[in-house]
Amino acid sequence: MSQHVAILLCTYQGEKYLAAQLDSFAAQTYPSWKLWVSDDGSTDATLDQLRAFAERHQPGQVTLQAGPRKGFVKNFMSLICEPTLHADYYALSDQDDIWHPDKLERAVKWLRDVPQGQPALYCTRTELIDGAGQPIGFSPLFTRPPAFANALMQNVAGGNTMVMNNAARDLLVEAGADIDVVAHDWWIYIVVSACGGRVHYDSEPSLRYRQHGDNLIGANAGLSARVLRIKMLFEGHLKMWTDQHIQALSPLLPKLTPANLAIYDRFISARQRSLLPRVVGIKRSGVYRQTLLGNLGLLAAALTNRI
Repeated sequence: MSQHVAILLCTYQGEKYLAAQLDSFAAQTYPSWKLWVSDDGSTDATLDQLRAFAERHQPGQVTLQAGPRKGFVKNFMSLICEPTLHADYYALSDQDDIWHPDKLERAVKWLRDVPQGQPALYCTRTELIDGAGQPIGFSPLFTRPPAFANALMQNVAGGNTMVMNNAARDLLVEAGADIDVVAHDWWIYIVVSACGGRVHYDSEPSLRYRQHGDNLIGANAGLSARVLRIKMLFEGHLKMWTDQHIQALSPLLPKLTPANLAIYDRFISARQRSLLPRVVGIKRSGVYRQTLLGNLGLLAAALTNRI
């Protein structure tokens, strides 16, 4: 018997690229899926396209509901925490990408080997395309292992690539939909890695990630993106985001593994110290970024108290 995947799609004014995204769902080689859509108040043709897609499929295969109209993070988190939502796995989707036909099949193949009850998150690199659908490169290739010590400092994959099991979703539901974090996908990586979950970063892209002027969050690829991240670091964004994550993690602290709780405690303590003890403490906490430039930025953040 096939295990069921719920595709969680959040939309807002997505008429321009939505049809290609929906067509890529229909083209999946893994057939056991249902689509759940949370629309955040679209006034263009988004809802018409969604209803037309639903009419082309079996009754009940597409569920459309109204989003909270509080931004993309609240929209995704409200859908993840939707109490009537039940499946074996949950695949997040943006409204303007094109999934590779084997995206769900590859994710389920890995997830079904994870022991039942252990949180698990599958994510991948992406192929980048422009607004016209032409290839323009790939998202960064990360080679260091995904882990909580890394998740505290950065996200490794876009939410549009993420597929998780029920144990992972249960943690997110326990933390709640009304959390204050910068991005839902980074939050998912933090939670699953913190609480003893398995995170698999697949270097083989699973979708074509569209880069265009209306993107809320881009792929963070290229030199300009790296320069922007360094600029944001020195403007204090990393420190603010870390404060948000620490606050949001509070209800889940009893679920952290002993090793991750030790990392968390050392990191929290180091942030509150003066210059030299802070730098040494952050180093000893074990937190890291994926690249040399990223870790140099991390050192600069520790030196300037922007972490």
